[in-house]
Amino acid sequence: MSRWIGLPEALDPRVRQLVVRLRRVKDLSGLSLRQLAAKTGYSTSSWERYLSGRSLPPREAVEAMARLGGDDPTRLLALHEVAAEAWGTAAEHHGPPTGPESGTGTPRPHGRALRITLVAGSVALVLAVAAAVLLAVRLAHGEGEAAAAPLTSSASTPAPGSSAKQAERPRYTCRAERIEGRWYAGNSRTQKAILAEGHAGPEVAEAQCLLREADLAPGAVDGIFGPHTKRAVKELQKRSGLVVDGIIGPHTWKALRE
Repeated sequence: MSRWIGLPEALDPRVRQLVVRLRRVKDLSGLSLRQLAAKTGYSTSSWERYLSGRSLPPREAVEAMARLGGDDPTRLLALHEVAAEAWGTAAEHHGPPTGPESGTGTPRPHGRALRITLVAGSVALVLAVAAAVLLAVRLAHGEGEAAAAPLTSSASTPAPGSSAKQAERPRYTCRAERIEGRWYAGNSRTQKAILAEGHAGPEVAEAQCLLREADLAPGAVDGIFGPHTKRAVKELQKRSGLVVDGIIGPHTWKALRE
């Protein structure tokens, strides 16, 4: 049994409850911090911060800890959701809830979460620049010349009375094939992208195609993560014994591609 240092007095009770539970699961697993880091992909120093209450662990780290310690991931993730809300509220009004011992500012994403944030920001910037360039071309040359320009294979032809935004919406197809033991539908080869309701793009279309292959009903394969897609994801997660949250992450991608 590890000898844990006391948690900061200023730590919010909801965050304290999560940290105490994570410490208990870690003790039951019998793993050292070094072993925990090797098995979860989060560094030893990150786990030191998580288990001392100086930094809020990401959702994926909590799920990995539950899996290694044989604990109920649903309960741990519920504690994490409450702790995240408390952490965010305290950071907004008074800084992080860990007080002066933390030595940090507002919570920062680590590892995979940081990479996902950077990639999402880059994609948003590219799309904004592309939209601005397209608008400038149409204003300079007129709608007639713009319509005469060759369209990319992913653009659909606008119907009479449809908006330019509808005309530019990508068209996705499902071409399911099994490669090295995994299913791919021809829109994306990702296995780690985090997708939730409101997201859009080829990764969403890939998930929609694979949900269809699994005899589920995600709605139209339009690359838009809407209520129908979320409901189909939940059905897949329930069928596969995963946490049923309607969010596509590495574990749900694995179930989709198996």
